[in-house]
Amino acid sequence: MAVPRRSWVAAGVRATWWYTVAGLVLLDLLVVSNWWLFVQQTPTHAVVPAASALALVGALLQGAAAVVLVLDYPAGSVHDEDAPDRGRRRRAAAAFAVGGAGAVLVGLAAGSWMLGVGLLAFLLSLHPWPAGVRWRLVVVVTVVLAGLWVVDAPPLTAEGERDVGVSTPPALLLLLPALAVFSLWWWDIVRELDRARQTEGALAATRERLRLAGEVHDLQGHHLQVIALRLELAERLIDADPASATEQIRTARASVDEARAGTRDLATRFRGVPLPDELANAADLLRAAGHDVRVTLGPGVEDAPADVLGPLVRESVTNVLKHGAVGRASISLHRDPDRWRYAIANDRPTDTRPSPGVDQAPGTGIAAIRARVEAIGGTVHVHAGDRFELTVAVPAGGAA
Repeated sequence: MAVPRRSWVAAGVRATWWYTVAGLVLLDLLVVSNWWLFVQQTPTHAVVPAASALALVGALLQGAAAVVLVLDYPAGSVHDEDAPDRGRRRRAAAAFAVGGAGAVLVGLAAGSWMLGVGLLAFLLSLHPWPAGVRWRLVVVVTVVLAGLWVVDAPPLTAEGERDVGVSTPPALLLLLPALAVFSLWWWDIVRELDRARQTEGALAATRERLRLAGEVHDLQGHHLQVIALRLELAERLIDADPASATEQIRTARASVDEARAGTRDLATRFRGVPLPDELANAADLLRAAGHDVRVTLGPGVEDAPADVLGPLVRESVTNVLKHGAVGRASISLHRDPDRWRYAIANDRPTDTRPSPGVDQAPGTGIAAIRARVEAIGGTVHVHAGDRFELTVAVPAGGAA
């Protein structure tokens, strides 16, 4: 039976962002390095003196500016991050100034208008422009770069040498702004999907709270109205008919007991979580703490006694989070002929592993689990070696 891995969604969104950052930086590095190799094969009359040194300085400046702009791009999933603050504007302005100077140096070193303008266009494409502006900018700079490709072709062509008009570096440079914008556009989609997921979860929690509030209102409103009427009637009868007044007070007290029992039942239903969801939540908590979790569920786990096993699952996971080492963890639940068997295991910190011949007393969490399980006729087995293993067996009916 598959267990949902909701915590992987958030981790996947973060990983997608860092893949995007790495991809954009490597793309810039690929284009610059291709041009570097291209310039090494370019005739000396087509480049300025000390071209290699100028190109290196310019590439470092442009690359640093690109990193700053990418890292400043909205990476979160909350609305506040969409509003650029004053610090972000200043950093963007400084990055454009430094990166533009670097692009000019690289273009001068290579003797190529296309290279200088292309690297500057790449920096512009990393800015979080308003909707609709970014793609128009890409179209404009791509047309400009195509024109500069034609302009650069004659001076960068030597007799018997490779023609810039059919070489790879200019082609990569022509596609660079579009590839950058496409990567950021894809990230924006992932970010909006994550935002929608969070909003959906918040709305579901709000709906559940409203439903509970409605049930509490209906339950308590009815009983309080009955109690008020009974007590009012008792007040009127207390002098004329004390026996009837006493009976009304007894009835009002019974209504109080019914209201209390109804509230308790409602709270129990509200807190109750199906056992498969309880196990999924436990796995999510462990993964969020950095554990590599494996979950194995046997058939029919939805029929296991959730009121018995649910608290055990929560207690055992808390024990792992408090005392376990971040590493591998496993959770399993299956049914024997007459018992449900729940097991959880995890790596232990090196400094807490017992020495040979030395037994360690179980903690209070394990003692609480043992007391709860033995009270219903179950058994608890604990093994503490390199891995801590807790196995609990409870009667299939939930109690002996």
